[in-house]
Amino acid sequence: MALINVVLILINTVILVSGQFLWKMGMQQNPDSFGSLMGILRLFLSPYVLTGLVMYGAATLLWFFILSRVPLSLAYPLQSVAYILAVFGAYFIFHEPLSAAKIGGCLLILAGVALIGWKG
Repeated sequence: MALINVVLILINTVILVSGQFLWKMGMQQNPDSFGSLMGILRLFLSPYVLTGLVMYGAATLLWFFILSRVPLSLAYPLQSVAYILAVFGAYFIFHEPLSAAKIGGCLLILAGVALIGWKG
């Protein structure tokens, strides 16, 4: 697989994870959103949630482009790096706990991605 395709997949993954972080920030600002229909509407109009939705839309368009160039059986597993970014991002941004089990799981994901990506 060409290096540019790997870079595109990583960019797509970073956009997706960033969108998730924005959604989490939006939920932290609106913790009682699901108490009413107006609360849900306010949640969707939150700048964090709206920006996250735009990022997901952009990531989807980029993903279509990636799928036109890369076999799904390679592209999708590479995107699992998102789990690793989410675990460490949540630790640094949201101060969520980082356990040995989470680190071990991330290492297993990384090993799996390396096996799948190795010689395609």
